[in-house]
Amino acid sequence: MRVLGIDPGLTRCGVGVVEGVAGRPLTMIGVGVVRTPTDAELGDRLVAVERGIEQWLDEHSPGFVAVERVFAQHNVRTVMGTAQASAVAMLCAARRGIPVALHTPSEVKAAVTGSGRAEKAQVGAMVTRLLRLDAPPRPADAADALALAICHIWRAPARNRLQQAVAAHRAPGTHRAAAPSHTPGVPRAPGSTRTPGPSGATGSSSASGAPRTSKGRTA
Repeated sequence: MRVLGIDPGLTRCGVGVVEGVAGRPLTMIGVGVVRTPTDAELGDRLVAVERGIEQWLDEHSPGFVAVERVFAQHNVRTVMGTAQASAVAMLCAARRGIPVALHTPSEVKAAVTGSGRAEKAQVGAMVTRLLRLDAPPRPADAADALALAICHIWRAPARNRLQQAVAAHRAPGTHRAAAPSHTPGVPRAPGSTRTPGPSGATGSSSASGAPRTSKGRTA
């Protein structure tokens, strides 16, 4: 499995490619950052992010793309820029038919370090160890992109099993058949149904089980 992890951002968009499967050593294929000038127009910056991601997709041909899920922060302007860059990343992948997965920062931290509240330095250190690198990738956006790719590789088996279970549950013919209203050989509850009389006419069952005539007298 080859995954392109993307840590979205307008000024620095971290990108990292990791290859491997869960339970085995992983290999870093490439890591870097797509940068855009802060004084450029928003549209031009988004185009630059798109071109940068397209180059990584062309060069490494990943089978999956993992993008950090945008979450609320106090700085609304930063959130907007991150969300816009995230949308560009998803667009680039979807245009090529590459599956996209979103992972929250806490999910990534927990997967890589064991703690959803780990600091960036801890994430960088664990990424360095897991990928057997000489030094932590710089800047931190690059390390975060690799962490996203690692998180997706490790979580993919569980995610696939869950999706298969949901699909099987929704598939036609998997629902249980409705229980019959009456089980053969089991007496019906007194007074609950109408039973046919000897002549074929239908009459109510009495509490004792004896059929009644149309006038209510016991036959």
